[in-house]
Amino acid sequence: MTEMPAPRMIPALAHPAGAAAAEVPGGATGWSGRLLHIHVAPAASYEMEERAEALCVAGRGIEGDRYFAGIGTYSAKPDVREVTLIEQEALDALARNDPPLQGGPLRLAPGDHRRNLTVVGVPLNHLVGRRFRVGEVILCGGRLNFPCKYLEELLGMPVYLPLFNRSGLNCGIERGGLIRPGDPVALLD
Repeated sequence: MTEMPAPRMIPALAHPAGAAAAEVPGGATGWSGRLLHIHVAPAASYEMEERAEALCVAGRGIEGDRYFAGIGTYSAKPDVREVTLIEQEALDALARNDPPLQGGPLRLAPGDHRRNLTVVGVPLNHLVGRRFRVGEVILCGGRLNFPCKYLEELLGMPVYLPLFNRSGLNCGIERGGLIRPGDPVALLD
């Protein structure tokens, strides 16, 4: 069996955003969240598949995901994208048309947004440059995720502006392991 070459990833704290944030204390503390959903796509543009558990591998990503294999849409551009997360609260806001930047409410199912993990009670915008735990896995926030026109094209929905500044977090994996929906999410530092 041929070993698949590792994708070109930037360590979370080597990314300019992650490095700068790690030098500045602050951000939300005292919260506790939970992992709701795990999704992977076997190749770029493929439909996301929900998983009951997933193996996270440091330096690679989630086993079975396109970015783990180095065949994601943006894999040719080295970046922090071993694992991507989005807040359920952002999806809830879109569903109630908040902010009212589109013609009405947008309902995104957990697999529609193309992030790997959907979490609740986790202030993702505060986790750039921070380490946190999802179950037994330790993640490090590298940079905020930007919405893209590619997602709008795939979904056929005007999600670019409503997801601006709440499109999730791109993370590196510091310590791998298995994760499952229901796992607690907590800040480490």
